[in-house]
Amino acid sequence: MPPKSALKHIAVAGNIGAGKTTLTTMLAKHYKWMPHFEDVEHNPYLVDFYEDMQRWSFNLQVYFLNSRLANLIDIKNSNKTVIQDRTIYEDAHIFAPNLYEMGLMTKRDFENYANFFGTLKRMVTPPDLLIYVKASIPKLVDQIQKRGREYEENIRLDYLKRLNEFYNKWIDGYKDGPLMVIDIDNSNFAENEEDFAEVVRRIDAQINGLF
Repeated sequence: MPPKSALKHIAVAGNIGAGKTTLTTMLAKHYKWMPHFEDVEHNPYLVDFYEDMQRWSFNLQVYFLNSRLANLIDIKNSNKTVIQDRTIYEDAHIFAPNLYEMGLMTKRDFENYANFFGTLKRMVTPPDLLIYVKASIPKLVDQIQKRGREYEENIRLDYLKRLNEFYNKWIDGYKDGPLMVIDIDNSNFAENEEDFAEVVRRIDAQINGLF
């Protein structure tokens, strides 16, 4: 690990609706870290993807891969500590293989994507700390409905469930660096000050333990 003053990259991972952006925002404010958010408003494929996943799956995944690689380059070149909303690893270990297994991405496209990611992975450094926001399917559905994004109304329940299974499998085998799991079924950090304080306490312990 780098010295404490050189802590550069904290990443927040989690399924759709888990609360990654909320947590990223709160932690950036608390620690005075620079947030890097996933830009869903200007994504040229997202609406089309939820309407026709099979047609747009490969295009969407390549777009995400490029966007997150650009973020990692910015993080590397920054002199500030950055907290990132979603990681480059999630696209490759969760979203793309899930689309392939659901028959929504062809074998040719998936192998092309996987090879591309394999090349990029050799060029990037894992985050200094990965925070996984874990949630059950009912909790995810509840939070997706609360935020009311129109394009998310077409998300299939089986799609969310499969993503959760891929997430848990990835996290169980994560060996690239320090990891912290926050289960939002038992932690309402967005609305409960005590729950957020506990998250901060755990992060402080993680960071202090790194050095």
